[in-house]
Amino acid sequence: MLIAKGISHQYGELHVLNGVNLEVKQGEIVSIVGSSGAGKTTLLQILGTLETPQSGILTIDGINPFQLSQKKLAAFRNQNIGFIFQFHQLLPEFTALENAILPTLIHGTSQMEAKKNAMELFELLGVQHRAEHKPSELSGGEQQRVAVARSLINKPKVIFADEPSGNLDSKNSEELHRLFFDLRDRFNQTFVIVTHNELLADMTDRKLLMKDGSFEL
Repeated sequence: MLIAKGISHQYGELHVLNGVNLEVKQGEIVSIVGSSGAGKTTLLQILGTLETPQSGILTIDGINPFQLSQKKLAAFRNQNIGFIFQFHQLLPEFTALENAILPTLIHGTSQMEAKKNAMELFELLGVQHRAEHKPSELSGGEQQRVAVARSLINKPKVIFADEPSGNLDSKNSEELHRLFFDLRDRFNQTFVIVTHNELLADMTDRKLLMKDGSFEL
């Protein structure tokens, strides 16, 4: 599903990534751990096409997204990639349902179909009764579940999560972690998760340790 070869990146004189190689199979859940400053988030942003590497090759489902035009890259990202962040990044003026359907409206889905699909996800995630509430009216766990629904709405092939449970208490963290595996079993989706949570990392199919911009063997 995902192949990265020789991914390198630097900011000025600071070498953040040093020839990173990574292969992730469809339906695999991979965690990336390591100390702050090791390059984990930068790698995740490149794998998610949010940032372009200075050298190296990335393919997602056989396509090199960095060879696409900006317009086609945006469409590729919208259709194939989901993102879950530590802070849910929900828009405060919109309801939970309106937040969840934004990516699929951009994709061109009708509002009626978008809301139907979102409500199906909300039921799966246990937040269907909170659909018309705004983020400020939701608990931290509920906000993150809405963010998960938003990341899944276009049925992406791969989901990138950056410290997804970092802002949650232990109970909500555990529920969110179980949810990732339930989603994988149901939809065969691929997850790449950057985390400091060792419990989550130990649950994944593979745990990779990043140090000084590369994976330790």
